Amino acid sequence: MTHSAAPAQSSTRPEPTPLDSRPLAEPTPLDSRPLAGRTALVAGATRGAGRAIARELAAAGAFVWCTGRSTAGRPSDYGRPETIDGTVDLIRAAGGEGQAVVCDHLDEESVSALAERVEAEGRGLDILVGDIGGEAYVSWGQPLWEADAVQGRRLFETGLLSHVLTARALLPLLTRTPGGLHLEITDGTSDYNATHFRESVWLDLTKTAISRFAFGLSHELGPVGATAVALTPGWLRSEMMLEGFATSEEAWLTDALDESNEATPRDFAISETPHLIGRGIAALAADPDRHRFTGRTLSSFDLAATYDLTDLDGSRPDAWGFLAAKEDDPSVDPMTFR
Repeated sequence: MTHSAAPAQSSTRPEPTPLDSRPLAEPTPLDSRPLAGRTALVAGATRGAGRAIARELAAAGAFVWCTGRSTAGRPSDYGRPETIDGTVDLIRAAGGEGQAVVCDHLDEESVSALAERVEAEGRGLDILVGDIGGEAYVSWGQPLWEADAVQGRRLFETGLLSHVLTARALLPLLTRTPGGLHLEITDGTSDYNATHFRESVWLDLTKTAISRFAFGLSHELGPVGATAVALTPGWLRSEMMLEGFATSEEAWLTDALDESNEATPRDFAISETPHLIGRGIAALAADPDRHRFTGRTLSSFDLAATYDLTDLDGSRPDAWGFLAAKEDDPSVDPMTFR
């Protein structure tokens, strides 16, 4: 679950440090640099899952293009302090390689220029990740006829159309040689979303359509030897979520289990860092048999179980399994699913 409270409006704060600046722990059993020589592009690498995915791909040896709108002194309308430059700084500080490129993924000229830049670099493109969310534009708790239509359209365009435009521009590079991997980040497994309403019509359409987009791409990419998969994290402990629930990376579990704390819900005890899905993606990209997953929507827990991975704290949270169990037993302990 990647949704969050509304972002703060200040654009002058320094980048937060508790979650982002920690050095990565040793990855669990992956070869030291299984993606050496490969090139990845993470669209939406500014914060949250996108930032962690970029870091984990770089840690596994890939050169990573990090794209987004927020740079130092020029934040996006999210009003957040994180930047794509900050993501690349973290990659390089850990000994990885990457490059930040400003790109508005709803602007076709900007996306075309990005594709030309990547092609001109001569590295090729092996892994493409679409992780532009748009959750900041959700009108929570409002039916369609009351929700702001401009804001709803912004969510739909940012969370879905940007993915389509990006894929259209960059897939010609990804498909030049067999073995390309195209990943779409969504919110919710196919099974969960098939039977659950995602809190607003705009959000529901956006997130369920991402899974269908990956499914459709799998049919078009298959004949050229490429793979398309949609992926969902569980309850993501991103910068925005931590801030929205008035907690921190150091205190989230204590706060979630504190019955007197009304700001942090108890279910947040099942949350995961963005690095769990990042580690899963690095493992999937390194798997020579990854095409067996094409067209499917997998969770971060699915990847962790498949590749024997853990989160930064050594746990393997199963948020979607917990939610299913909670429907049968509302008192179920989230700690039994970590």
